[in-house]
Amino acid sequence: MKINGIDYETIWFDREKKVVKIIDQTKLPHQFIIKDLKTVNDATNAIKTMEVRGAPLIGATAAYGLVLAIIENNDQSFLKKSAENLISSRPTAINLKWAVDRMINKLSGVNSDKILEIALNEAKAICEEDIKFCKNIGINGLKIIEEIYKKKKDTVNILTHCNAGWLATINWGTATSPIYHAHKKGIPVHVWADETRPRNQGANLTSFELNEEGIKNTIIADNTGGILMQRGEVDMCIVGTDRTLANGDVCNKVGTYLKALAAHDNKVPFYVALPSSTIDWNIKDHKDIPIEERNSEELSHMEGIDVNGDIKKIQIYPKKSKAMNLAFDITPAKYVTGLITEKGICDASTEGLKKLFK
Repeated sequence: MKINGIDYETIWFDREKKVVKIIDQTKLPHQFIIKDLKTVNDATNAIKTMEVRGAPLIGATAAYGLVLAIIENNDQSFLKKSAENLISSRPTAINLKWAVDRMINKLSGVNSDKILEIALNEAKAICEEDIKFCKNIGINGLKIIEEIYKKKKDTVNILTHCNAGWLATINWGTATSPIYHAHKKGIPVHVWADETRPRNQGANLTSFELNEEGIKNTIIADNTGGILMQRGEVDMCIVGTDRTLANGDVCNKVGTYLKALAAHDNKVPFYVALPSSTIDWNIKDHKDIPIEERNSEELSHMEGIDVNGDIKKIQIYPKKSKAMNLAFDITPAKYVTGLITEKGICDASTEGLKKLFK
């Protein structure tokens, strides 16, 4: 996808310098900075500080982090320790552990001089697979938008929460992929982008990338979606997910559950877009999903550009006030119209997922 008219992916390996390059997403939308990750600790910190974020992208970053670990110290015990640190950097998104486990399974016991090339090929395969999956998610989700457009014969209004765009993956995105495919096909679409407090990923990232692709969008406060649905100004909702259980329960950015409730009450279709790497086939009860609680400073402080064009960080809460910053919530499967995957669309249920993933 494009930034300033130039095609980018979110992560890539520079063979000449032996570094991993990322787009520092903490600087968007005000600054576009490409950052070098030189060590496995750099990769771990990039995930922790959300220089990279989004379930598929942090999985890919972890995979390349293990490549950097091998370059740094080609030792199996160091590789194992690096894998543990990467997995613990952000606990909720299942793609992180999935990617690390996949890399370790490929690299365990390999002590030859070929281990670096094996690691590079596997990390690259994870990225290429994600691009293919996200593209197919878009092709499958496009059918839903086409059906709405055939009936409406006017702009299709889509509400999304947080950023499940190409910046959260390697390319295309999950929730945005159907939108990008519809736009490329000439279907008029407009996106309601939830601001998504406290880190404002909807405002800072989703709106930013939609602008770069020339797609009409409007940023709204997180609690505006309900009244828009009541007014009939939302035709469908599409969100991403950081972990979806085999029974169809969805763990996503906090606030998703409230959007699903509003959509259910107003009979607005509510879809979740995800690659199969985001499905957790092992946890049976959503109460067992580790929900990340982040630094309360993300709530009490905000960053932006002042009137002089300088980026400033300011405190917006009373100094004595406490804040709680849960990063994710759970949307029960009964509120999900369907899951859009690389293999097709299915019901958010054990039976629905089993039909696609035998």
